[in-house]
Amino acid sequence: MCFKTAFISHVPDADPDEHCCQLETELYKLYVKLVSGQEEAISVCKNLVEDEGVHSIILCPGFTHEKIAEISHAIGEDAGISVARGDGPSSRIAMQAMKKAGWF
Repeated sequence: MCFKTAFISHVPDADPDEHCCQLETELYKLYVKLVSGQEEAISVCKNLVEDEGVHSIILCPGFTHEKIAEISHAIGEDAGISVARGDGPSSRIAMQAMKKAGWF
């Protein structure tokens, strides 16, 4: 058995069936999926936990506390949720780059 985790990121033009990948060793399996909205995020997370046996989900900084709670409720107690957050300066740098790229 290996430890299975997933990184989920909000991206405005994402399609989780197309914009995804997997990396693995004998001890670790990482799923990466990009989603365009909350409903997709919930569905992807539920499927990863139920169908792939993911133990831990890491969410990008764009998920609010309310959105995290919705996902937590949807997946139940079989997987943990973490959020990748930066400090203030790092968040501002990322936000500026995302604006330049046309996210907002």
